[in-house]
Amino acid sequence: MKRFPSMRLLPTLLTALLCLGFSQTVLADEALQTAIDGAHRSDVNKSRDAARHPKEVLQFFGITPTMTVVELMPGAGWYTEILAPYLKPQGQLIEALQDPVSESEYGRNSYAKFQKKLNDNPAVFDKVKTAIFEPPVKLNFAPNNSVDMVLTFRNIHNWAISGDENMKQLFKHVYSSLKTGGVFGVVDHRLPAGKVQDANASTGYVSEAYVIKLAESVGFKLVAKSEINANPKDTADHKGGVWALPPTYANKDADRQSYADIGESDRMTLKFVK
Repeated sequence: MKRFPSMRLLPTLLTALLCLGFSQTVLADEALQTAIDGAHRSDVNKSRDAARHPKEVLQFFGITPTMTVVELMPGAGWYTEILAPYLKPQGQLIEALQDPVSESEYGRNSYAKFQKKLNDNPAVFDKVKTAIFEPPVKLNFAPNNSVDMVLTFRNIHNWAISGDENMKQLFKHVYSSLKTGGVFGVVDHRLPAGKVQDANASTGYVSEAYVIKLAESVGFKLVAKSEINANPKDTADHKGGVWALPPTYANKDADRQSYADIGESDRMTLKFVK
């Protein structure tokens, strides 16, 4: 006959399980902070933590060290430097990069620079996998139902020029790649409510409502918004668009101090779930 724990033991077992869960959360948080503090990150990159809030952002999205995570178009790899060591022991990071044989010289160069970054520091990046992702044509960066989280940081404004239908197809591929319950985390420059987003998002700012509508149109559910990356000083009406602000300073010395006083852009931080 199968025996069950005494009712007297249930509170003890429950407490033990709760303590185990708490301990795992603490260890995961410590591992994330260790990755953020790592010596492999340059002082320049670390100096942007105050504006980008990587720990708070990734915790908001619900990342854990055992996940398979895709980062779409990682740029120079600012977030990659945090994600790679964090996921290396138990999880998997997949970087969705532009095509090494892209028709675009920029795309080919971007791939080469990023691959060199990975190759130059195997101690940090040797477990990172790469996939090809070059919207609007090449979108299959992972098999269906295979990943726990897809992240994109300040990319949607670049992709918007491809048009609404292509953007919908892109979001469909993100949705398909995720397991049920998987998370799509979005950070991008936020156009103030009431301002009209032009078709090409030429200022670099996109409407939060536009992103939410796209995501929901392919089946995602918006489960949370965060103001972690909010910047009320940013009016989103700068000459040269968002690139007038740090760190780009597109207008060079013109009004540089005023842009420095504003700081990095006001950004939406959205969490969607499949």
